[in-house]
Amino acid sequence: MALSASLHLRQSQSLVMTPQLMQSIQLLQMTHLELGQFIAQEVEKNPLLEFQSAEETGIGSDRSERDEASLANEAGGGTEESGGHGDLYDSATSSPGERLSEELDADFANVFQDDTAPQRADAPELLGQWKSMPGAGGSDDGEGYDLDDFVAGRKTLRETLLEQIPFALAGARDRLIAQHLIDQLDEAGYLHAEIGETAARLGVAAEEVTRVLFVLQQFDPPGVFARSLSECLAIQLRLRNRLDPAMEALVANLELLARRDFASLKKICGVDEEDLVDMLAEIRKLDPKPGTSFETSVTEAIIPDVVVRSAPDGGWLVELNPDALPRVLVNHDYFAEVSRHSRKNSAEQAFLSECMQNANWLTRSLDQRARTIMKVASEIVRQQDAFLIHGVDHLRPLNLRIVADAIKMHESTVSRVTSNKYMLTPRGLFELKYFFTVSIGSAENGDAHSAESVRHRIRTMISQESADAVLSDDDIVAALKQAGVDIARRTVAKYREAMNIPSSVQRRREKRALAKAAGF
Repeated sequence: MALSASLHLRQSQSLVMTPQLMQSIQLLQMTHLELGQFIAQEVEKNPLLEFQSAEETGIGSDRSERDEASLANEAGGGTEESGGHGDLYDSATSSPGERLSEELDADFANVFQDDTAPQRADAPELLGQWKSMPGAGGSDDGEGYDLDDFVAGRKTLRETLLEQIPFALAGARDRLIAQHLIDQLDEAGYLHAEIGETAARLGVAAEEVTRVLFVLQQFDPPGVFARSLSECLAIQLRLRNRLDPAMEALVANLELLARRDFASLKKICGVDEEDLVDMLAEIRKLDPKPGTSFETSVTEAIIPDVVVRSAPDGGWLVELNPDALPRVLVNHDYFAEVSRHSRKNSAEQAFLSECMQNANWLTRSLDQRARTIMKVASEIVRQQDAFLIHGVDHLRPLNLRIVADAIKMHESTVSRVTSNKYMLTPRGLFELKYFFTVSIGSAENGDAHSAESVRHRIRTMISQESADAVLSDDDIVAALKQAGVDIARRTVAKYREAMNIPSSVQRRREKRALAKAAGF
């Protein structure tokens, strides 16, 4: 067969991962804060993009108009026979004191002239400065001060310890060692440094470092500069003058206390059960992490992406949270104005065209992101209707494939949408991943049960048990089977350990000790 060159026309389809498509996929799994940072960077690079305020979107104005309309309707009953909306609004907003003043022909405006006249202030220049400050009560915007601006800054653990050094250590050599040890503390106030390595690094004897460390261990907060949990508790007990031999033995055997092995602790400490209960109560008053009270990290509030409310028809109203939606506009007027002045420059025209293309792509991607989140959230609400009505016990088993098939999307898309997204429901605030749980079979060939609802049942049964009737894993399995849940004993043990619930033996010891301590 002879070899020859030939031309063939072939038509095929393929998915090309362009940079814009990859960014569109990344937008789906971005959180509210990450999305805000990404949009801020795009607005900074693209002159055709600009943020849209809440007033421009009409959210605040529509809400205020509805509030004024409802106020007028409540005051006048919503009828025209009452004299018109304007008169009704004026009469509704007039205070009882003003109406009484008009009826009695009394004017109380000039009774307290010194209090009502700003020009009679003792320090007019200070009053002017007050009004000129942004956010002051006399400013034009009418907004008050943010009290957080006047809150004193909290001292860190390092600053608190450095302030105590001059009062405890006199020599410059000891203060240098103390500062070096302070720099090696972790957030909990523990010292993770070897005495020998520290002494070699500073060129001093290990005895000097040990002596300075003993002084530092008496600093406030109590328990700081400890090298282990046992030493931290011992330092606090020593400062309280409660570190006797029995307490030293208890602190040295914290692993037995963690296992609730009270019988072994009584033998080691040489005390009876009543004294051991008192010692345990003393241990509970101590702080295992003394440095955490100086933690300065700011706790960020979670902003829900979806809000679910009860509808008047008995269903559910699913809405996107306006506070979590980015407001971005494409300034077409600016684009038209700049284009008129750059018609002769091809480079400027190419730059403007690229900016317009990127701006349109970003707005379309954000709109598609919002629509996708809405579709997934609406399907989750439809699937978990019983949970919203009755609670966790009625949470249905759900996976990504069920939601993806219902909304005609891929499972990977649903997974990206549900990552780090939150839904505010009448039952509380939940992550969208919370509603996807493993299915557990039914003991009576009925509907399957959700793993989260089974864990909730196990937690509820254990919380309601008494000291004389502690449930073992076998008892929990039998109780769940009576309720129609087919579950194995090892699964109950796995769920119990995942919820940090001790075994039945340890719970029985602890409950009996607490009952005797309470006098039962």
